[in-house]
Amino acid sequence: MKGKTTYKDAGVDIDRANSFVEKIKPLVKQTSRREVMSGIGGFGGLFHLDISKNKHPVLVSSTDGVGTKLKIAQMLNKHDTVGIDLVAMSVNDVVVQGAEPLFFLDYIAAGKIHVDTTVQIVKGVVRGCQEAGCALIGGETAEMPGFYKDDEYDLAGFCVGVVEAEKLIDGSEIRVGDRIVGIASSGLHSNGFSLARKVLFDGGAFQPDEQVEGLDQTIGMELLKPTRIYVKSVLNLIKNFNIRGIVHITGGGFLDNIPRIVPGPCSAIIQKDNWPIPPVFDLIRKAGKIDDQEMFRVFNMGIGMIIVVAEKEQTEIMERLEMLGEKAYSIGVIQKRENDQPAVSIV
Repeated sequence: MKGKTTYKDAGVDIDRANSFVEKIKPLVKQTSRREVMSGIGGFGGLFHLDISKNKHPVLVSSTDGVGTKLKIAQMLNKHDTVGIDLVAMSVNDVVVQGAEPLFFLDYIAAGKIHVDTTVQIVKGVVRGCQEAGCALIGGETAEMPGFYKDDEYDLAGFCVGVVEAEKLIDGSEIRVGDRIVGIASSGLHSNGFSLARKVLFDGGAFQPDEQVEGLDQTIGMELLKPTRIYVKSVLNLIKNFNIRGIVHITGGGFLDNIPRIVPGPCSAIIQKDNWPIPPVFDLIRKAGKIDDQEMFRVFNMGIGMIIVVAEKEQTEIMERLEMLGEKAYSIGVIQKRENDQPAVSIV
């Protein structure tokens, strides 16, 4: 019959989506753990929780995206690292509570599925899962013409981890006199990009492919550095030391994230001269004439993860972090909080 309309005519190509799934199946297998009971393609991912390892298991979950960092990836047509960011944002949130990430799910929404681009994204997700030691057991790829432009996409991720109830880390053991150890970030990670893009690119101040003094690569490539995944290093610390509290420095920077674990009677004093702040943050600060308070509330300023430890263990913990390939700095102390003192002070 002449004039029949198909789903493909409306912009959704089911055959192309099926082709994409077939291409990523061997990639996803690279993340498998022994508890995984199914491959991708079913209605739900299956994972057998081994309760013999935990007498009182607590499941810890987190979901997040990559935000407007995706705009940089799309500007540069480079899509193989944002999947790492996607995994990092969730697994780093899970591990700060002492949990081992078990499995991950991803969601990709696009105006049009470009198979090669989407495979590159999944390659990043696979690499992130491998770095975190978790399995990619499923996901969703949605072709949404009319909602996104053909070359636009968005990402969301979801992670589940497990921790023994008595080993849950929530900051309740933090005491006056404890020391604050910062672990270096790889750059902006995945937060603050709306502000960074505004001050760097709006009005033509800089171009993404521009080389700027102080950076060892173009601005665009500097901004695309994938978020560091701290899971294996942090789990190693938890296994060998008494960790009082852990903070993932994400949206809200130092000022909004540290108070999430510091008990009411305590205040965290952060000594900003105790670590080298990467040049990209100074570039953003100068370009936007941004004050320190705003910088420390929006960006990680070179510290992606914070560990609160007993003073007597600080040196050994920092040495262990260096052995694990991390750059660690003594960046502050926990003090008694006075009535008018904020939960976090940057000095």
